Amino acid sequence: MTAPLFLVPELPTGSSFVLDGPEGRHAAGVRRLGPGEALVLADGRGGAAACVVESVEGRTALTVSVSRRWLEPEPAPRVVLAQALVKGDRGELAVELATECGVDAVVPWRAERCVARWEDGPRGEKALARWRSTAREAAKQSRRARVPEVAEPVTTAGLAALVGEAACALLLDSRAPVGLAGISLPEQGDVVIVVGPEGGVSDRETDALVAAGARLVKLGPTVLRASTAGAAATAALGVLTPRWR
Repeated sequence: MTAPLFLVPELPTGSSFVLDGPEGRHAAGVRRLGPGEALVLADGRGGAAACVVESVEGRTALTVSVSRRWLEPEPAPRVVLAQALVKGDRGELAVELATECGVDAVVPWRAERCVARWEDGPRGEKALARWRSTAREAAKQSRRARVPEVAEPVTTAGLAALVGEAACALLLDSRAPVGLAGISLPEQGDVVIVVGPEGGVSDRETDALVAAGARLVKLGPTVLRASTAGAAATAALGVLTPRWR
């Protein structure tokens, strides 16, 4: 099994390191790692270190020796998921699945037909914090040294500005005449995937995003939910671009 990954604010600079706090409790008390077992420390920004457990301090901390360090390169092209807000925990599911498939950044989108509403203030901040926590935990689960950034939510105007700056922007639409595999994709820069809400993207939003440079594309013959479309597109881009080569 691949060595478990734990996130730390900064990688150790010496040959020995004490993993404590929440990650140390998880490693010692939940994963029950013991002397001689391998683990990976990562800073969430691409830096990683392979380590071996030297000793365990109860169920709260581990002392590890560092055997190797490396920097996980940023994928090219970068994939940015503009995910419309969806109700319940399906937004967190969308972030989780996309992170596991390799997405590099997530931008919550306040689309017109969103059932979920992230109002300014404590409730909106709490919802955003859940998305960020989900991305962090999914990155650990998938052994990623880079944790996707989850940005502040944007309006359609803000999303159009993001689309205009991207190397390529794809607005997913099951009615589009062309599939993702049928378009030319860049090898560098940002590819923005736009996933609408459960009620669909309005004509006004579609016009604004297309005017900014987005292309309408479909993933395949089936219709995916708002919570799964982003992950499917991210995985497809892994194969259709040099990201997974």
